[in-house]
Amino acid sequence: MTSKKASRVSFYESEADNDKDNTESRWGRTDSFPSVKSSASASPLYKPTLPLLTTPNAFGSGINRLGEALKLPTFTVFSKQDAQPWWNATLDPSSETVLAWNRIFLIACLVALFVDPLFFYLPQVDIRNNTSCLTRNIALGVPVTLFRTLADFFYILHVVIRFRTAFVAPSSRIFGRGELVTDRKQISRRYIRSGFAVDLIAALPLPQIVIWFVIPAINLSKSRSTYNALQLIVLIQYIPRVYLIFPLNAEIVKATGVVTKTAWAGAAYNLLLYMLASHVLGAAWYLLSVERFSSCWKSVCGLEKSPIQCSLPFLDCSTVGDAARISWASSTQVFSMCDPNNANTTFDYGMFQNAILKDVVSDNIIDKYFYCLWWGLQQLSSYGQNLQTSTFVWETLFASVICIIGLVLFSLLIGNMQTYLQSITSRLEEWRLRRRDTEEWMKHRQLPEHLQERVRRFVQYKWLATRGVHEEAILCSLPTDLRRDIQRHLCLDLVTRVPLFAQMDAQLLDAICERLCSSLSTAGTYITREGDPVTEMLFVIRGKLDSSTTDGGRSGFFNSISLGPGDFCGEELLAWALLPNSANLPCSTRTVKTIEEVEAFALPAEDLKFVANQFRRLHSKKLQHTFRYYSHQWRTWGACFIQAAWRRFKKRKMAISLSLRESFSESFIESHSPPQSENADSETNQVAADDSAQTSTSSQAAPNLGVTILAKRFAMNTRKGAQRSRDVDLPKMMKPQDPDFFVEATD
Repeated sequence: MTSKKASRVSFYESEADNDKDNTESRWGRTDSFPSVKSSASASPLYKPTLPLLTTPNAFGSGINRLGEALKLPTFTVFSKQDAQPWWNATLDPSSETVLAWNRIFLIACLVALFVDPLFFYLPQVDIRNNTSCLTRNIALGVPVTLFRTLADFFYILHVVIRFRTAFVAPSSRIFGRGELVTDRKQISRRYIRSGFAVDLIAALPLPQIVIWFVIPAINLSKSRSTYNALQLIVLIQYIPRVYLIFPLNAEIVKATGVVTKTAWAGAAYNLLLYMLASHVLGAAWYLLSVERFSSCWKSVCGLEKSPIQCSLPFLDCSTVGDAARISWASSTQVFSMCDPNNANTTFDYGMFQNAILKDVVSDNIIDKYFYCLWWGLQQLSSYGQNLQTSTFVWETLFASVICIIGLVLFSLLIGNMQTYLQSITSRLEEWRLRRRDTEEWMKHRQLPEHLQERVRRFVQYKWLATRGVHEEAILCSLPTDLRRDIQRHLCLDLVTRVPLFAQMDAQLLDAICERLCSSLSTAGTYITREGDPVTEMLFVIRGKLDSSTTDGGRSGFFNSISLGPGDFCGEELLAWALLPNSANLPCSTRTVKTIEEVEAFALPAEDLKFVANQFRRLHSKKLQHTFRYYSHQWRTWGACFIQAAWRRFKKRKMAISLSLRESFSESFIESHSPPQSENADSETNQVAADDSAQTSTSSQAAPNLGVTILAKRFAMNTRKGAQRSRDVDLPKMMKPQDPDFFVEATD
């Protein structure tokens, strides 16, 4: 007895039982539960209030909540005592703050990569009557400069954050995550030696300076390479900005595993990068087209000596109102010799001829942008195979770059798109293969058609409920504490609907939730049959079931109820589990059949036995009454007991009424007949003697008296037979066995 008392597990109610932290701390004492099963037996679960999964992340109802529960936690190495103001705090590289900033900065980088090529659209050709000139599109330059300045602000802010972000010391990565270095001086030295130069170059506002300060100060006539300098400056900054995308992607993938949360978003992200490359090539092609057009003007202008010598400032729109420029424009052949429609022109525009023929260099920004975007997309997709280049070296190199970039990017796009799309349909393909194998197996085993149809319905319903996701593997890969919290979130509301379980404390409820497993059943499936052993207790999430009983085949007895969401069946296991020496599983007293597709949680008998062994020690008579009240087996027995009592009452009442009538008849007979002895035998003898005596005296009265005596004896015998028949009852329904809340289980 001493050893038993020492090993007894006790549970105490307190005000902190509902507190999550206290509950978790109590669960930490696992040494008090030597018989707890391994947590590796966790099973997939479904939330009863959620619909079936309809998205790749929603594999069923439980899967849409499971995705939220599996969100990666935030690891923090700084205690609350070390908390500092946000402007002076050192950031953890694995924190949610840094991760959120990386996502924001990635979007800012993509916007900046889209804005920078728009500077190439600022130069344009202004065609006036028969003359042309070069100018800048100020209406486009202002919004582009504003967006570019806003993007530069994000790059500068990124530099500031990098100076305040801790790093993991390489020497501490031997085991675990490593040790974070939070010293500001060490962080600054490391950042300056590694990526500061690239971030600084990417953050400088060089295009704004060139467009609004350098180009206006340098006349086009004095520098033929002004727009070439613009190309070079934008290109110099564009390369480090593109480079920053790759380490940023790597950091996001390292923290979360993926850049995008869904496969479709990943496919769209890769397509966006491909379109961004087309946008850059189209803008570069436009700027080179303007440059080639102006090169033709300059080459022809240098050959004109008479009657009016050509001057390079005449090619700029700032000199359109000059008298000398007007006089020169009326007699010059610069514009006619550079017209690609002129058969006498000798200048070869190469791949830029379409831009000049279709006036792309002089159209409004909307028309020229979409045409250039289409040109870049076409050349990337065709690897530049339809390009007709001139012998100009830079043009040939540009065509070669287009071919190489198109080959690489198109291959990456196809590969990544295929990967993402296959990840969407991979589970569907697995299900199709499994379904084909099932069909072949059923044909090989020559199953009847009705069984094959039931198998097909179950396979189809399981796919609709789970979408092929192995939730058991997902849950088993999680830590015990996290898995318990997920299962509590999914199952606690449903388990507490059972009145007996609602009386338990948080620890036992967690133990039940941890051992629940999913159960899917199609319409017409027998969950259990009357007389079969009950192996599990079922909690209905959705669907309808029919529960009926015939009291073991009793003639004329039938009881049926309907079970819906929130109901449960298999309560025979509760009494069995609460018995101290129960061995054989109890027999089912009801036949449970699904009316439609049913999704439920199942609690196996052995797991319920473990929970009951702990629960039985809560000595409460109220629990026994609660169990009786909500048990369908006890309710059926109670109804039968009340019906039997009512029938006995009716029979007793009828017997009293009949007895009163018989008493009235006897009193009437006794009033018209001579006195009789109390003993029936002596009465008979006396009657016989009287008969023999009266035979001689009165032969006419003898028949009347004999009939009266026989009638009285018949009534007495009939009443005794009826009383004996009332004492023989029909077989009654057996009373269910009561659970024992008081006897300790023997070891």
